[in-house]
Amino acid sequence: MFDELGDLYQQLILEHSKSPRNFHKLEIANRMAEGHNPLCGDRVTVYALVQDGLIKDISFQGSGCAISKASASMMTTILKGKSREEATRIFEAFRDLVTNGETQEDVGKLAAFGGVSKFPARVKCAILPWHAVVATLQEAKPNVVSTE
Repeated sequence: MFDELGDLYQQLILEHSKSPRNFHKLEIANRMAEGHNPLCGDRVTVYALVQDGLIKDISFQGSGCAISKASASMMTTILKGKSREEATRIFEAFRDLVTNGETQEDVGKLAAFGGVSKFPARVKCAILPWHAVVATLQEAKPNVVSTE
């Protein structure tokens, strides 16, 4: 059973990597942050339209490994319509998941990234877009984050 679940999760990550959702520059964005992992070369720019405390729209561009791209793709689909507080809570749960392999929160399809915790070098790949989105929510000016 566990192998089947692992295969399903791996397929989900590969699908989002090959066909990422919301992979474009959001022209109407009023927030933007860039993320870079100099150790592996992953780069991501997150664009968000934040109004009245809600993420009305969100997208990303960049290059990197399958885990980084899939993480950004799933992140953008999940965070659309969420409040800053909800986005922060989801980020914290995701961070727990990829660093510890488990979380107290229901993270839905993000559970696919639970196995990342077994590969410490990949944790930064998975979390990079999330650090960028947190930066977009903190300030209206462009931000740069690094996961060195």
